Amino acid sequence: MDTVRRLQAGWGYPTGLLCVYGFFSTVKPLEPFLIPYLTGPDKNLTTEQVLSCHHRGLVANEIFPVWTYSYLVILLPVFLLTDYLRYKPVIVFQCANLFVTTAMLLWAEGVAAMQAMQFFYGMTTASEVAYFSYIYSMVDLKHYRKATSYCRSIQLLGFTVGSVLGQVLVSLSLMSYTNILVMTLVLTSIAMVTSFFLPMPQRSMFFHHWHGKEEEPATSPADMLPNGSEEKETGDHKSLGGGEESAQVGRGRVQVPSREGARGCIQVICQLWRECLQCYSWPVLCWSVWWALATCGYNQTVNYVQVLWEHVEPSQNFTVYNGGVEALSSLFGAVSAYAIGFAQVNWAVWGEMALGSCSALGAATLFLMTFAGSIWVCYASYIVFKSLYMLLITIAMFQIAAELSMERYALIFGANTFGALVLQTILTAVVVDSRGLGLDIITQFITYGSYFSFIAAVFFLRGLYTLVRGHTQTCANKTPAGGETVCPNADACPGHKL
Repeated sequence: MDTVRRLQAGWGYPTGLLCVYGFFSTVKPLEPFLIPYLTGPDKNLTTEQVLSCHHRGLVANEIFPVWTYSYLVILLPVFLLTDYLRYKPVIVFQCANLFVTTAMLLWAEGVAAMQAMQFFYGMTTASEVAYFSYIYSMVDLKHYRKATSYCRSIQLLGFTVGSVLGQVLVSLSLMSYTNILVMTLVLTSIAMVTSFFLPMPQRSMFFHHWHGKEEEPATSPADMLPNGSEEKETGDHKSLGGGEESAQVGRGRVQVPSREGARGCIQVICQLWRECLQCYSWPVLCWSVWWALATCGYNQTVNYVQVLWEHVEPSQNFTVYNGGVEALSSLFGAVSAYAIGFAQVNWAVWGEMALGSCSALGAATLFLMTFAGSIWVCYASYIVFKSLYMLLITIAMFQIAAELSMERYALIFGANTFGALVLQTILTAVVVDSRGLGLDIITQFITYGSYFSFIAAVFFLRGLYTLVRGHTQTCANKTPAGGETVCPNADACPGHKL
């Protein structure tokens, strides 16, 4: 019994259970084939209803927007509720909604039912904030990096396994779409059972914070941090848990549960606003703006790319390889994101130029998908597009994390996601929704390509400005006497006398 208690008290037990939950909740073999399933004989939604301009694209223009709207409305309340309930109940709630979503896909019929299904899926994705917030409340600071790496990797593995499994089952006709959904329900049930065994956290960032009593630290702060590095602090507060009252692991403080109880939501929201203003320095703001803009366009592309594929090559006439494409794009994206960690690049100087250049390449792939008229070109372009986004978002996350502590990083992550979702809601209401312009799928992707072209132009010009300004500042260094200009690259610098 003591062995079990010691095991549960360590960081490995909650991390392992969360990884098991993350894997089984992300194995979704039918997700790459959602449009063929909805337009096939299993559901009462025809291909004409999806693609015809006369019917205004019923599935794409009436059903899918419900997810975006519900996600936006639910995200902030769920974020606060996640902290108030201390994460675990929201993880269970997320899995329950995922189960309901899959069950409705399996048994429900009609447009209204599919809209309700998208609402439940919106609650599922909004609850994802609890997944990573949970682990930060359960493990010591020195294990943050490993725990985050394991949890992110296992999610990517689950998605890749689900895509490959779905492709094999569909290509070899081993299972019908209905049976694949039944298998998904079984996998989701395993995830739900696992979620019940997660230990209950005793603290959270806002509502259940900790008081700290100063004591002499047994170990130095550097010894408590990953790789012996010192934690970067910004602003006046050391954590999001309540300014001077809060305590951090490894700060030489004894942690005692707060006696003042849960604070009001209004006070928490005000604190969130103050923290956001404090965190968004110019470098963080620049990377965050790209994060929000690009994530908005990426989500729109991923959400509606199956409709484009169905338009280019109807699934009734072609053996679709959507699952294989999703798996390859995730794999290549993961490899590129991993490889960028070994690149010796000064991203503070070249980062904005990289964002602009790669965003331009992403826009080119979107235009290529739109006008090529070949499903294989569409597949290849999508793989490049998704890999580029995963590469760039990794750089953005790293640059933002370098400026912030872990707690503030979680806050900025949520704020950037919310900003992206607001932009996505506007784009969906104007471009996709039948109550807006209700554009056909080709015009939608022309819009998305133009959107990324705008992002590319903004950040490319900003990158040029950064390079020119840095070059000018380097060449403007003068001797203490103020006489001659000193330029370290005078021979190769044509403007060193400026």
